[in-house]
Amino acid sequence: MILVASYNMRKAIGTDRRRRPERTLDVLNEMGADVIALQEADRRFGDRVSALPPRLIEEHSDYKPVPFDSRPESLGWHGNAILVRKSVEIVGSEMLHIPSLEPRGAVLADLAVDGVPLRVVGMHLDLSGLWRRRQAHAILAHLAAREGEPHTVLMGDLNEWSARGGCLRDFGHRLSFADCGRSFHSRRPIAQLDRIMVTQDIEIVESGTHHSAASRKASDHLPIWARLRRR
Repeated sequence: MILVASYNMRKAIGTDRRRRPERTLDVLNEMGADVIALQEADRRFGDRVSALPPRLIEEHSDYKPVPFDSRPESLGWHGNAILVRKSVEIVGSEMLHIPSLEPRGAVLADLAVDGVPLRVVGMHLDLSGLWRRRQAHAILAHLAAREGEPHTVLMGDLNEWSARGGCLRDFGHRLSFADCGRSFHSRRPIAQLDRIMVTQDIEIVESGTHHSAASRKASDHLPIWARLRRR
């Protein structure tokens, strides 16, 4: 089985308005996932420097970032990043250019987790419902055009407040959703903005939201997770 997770880390700024990347890393270590999709992993302005320093990841976790051909000091692309356990093989990676009103993007990684091929897409979609649907269509079209059909997991902050409509309906035509529960706001979760979706060849064994003292304070989103296995 493979444990995956998604986390909008809010540039390592907690609900106490303090930027503490070591606290964010504590949350990631608590979950112990094999693959983690991060949103808001880079600072918003200037050189988009990573809010989670690579040296901190290297020295204080079992994770390594998937490399993307973006800004030298960034962890990902438009704040989207993917961390994997050091034992996971990174076969390839790609930045996805999607239509956007705001600076948005998605990232893709082809991995081998204990020898099992896995394609992972991390995303942070627009605040506008119309643009979210355009982005969902663009991501699905990109996947359909790629060679091969490996087991695929899509994760991220969809910014979709609807329970079934909008981009959820678009993704739902081809993907199954993990029932992770409400993840926003971390102090009092009222919305299921963060999602994990899988292709039909993957079984969702269990899923949920990661609640801990650290996660309730490290960001305004709680992390979500899912335990998966091949059908």
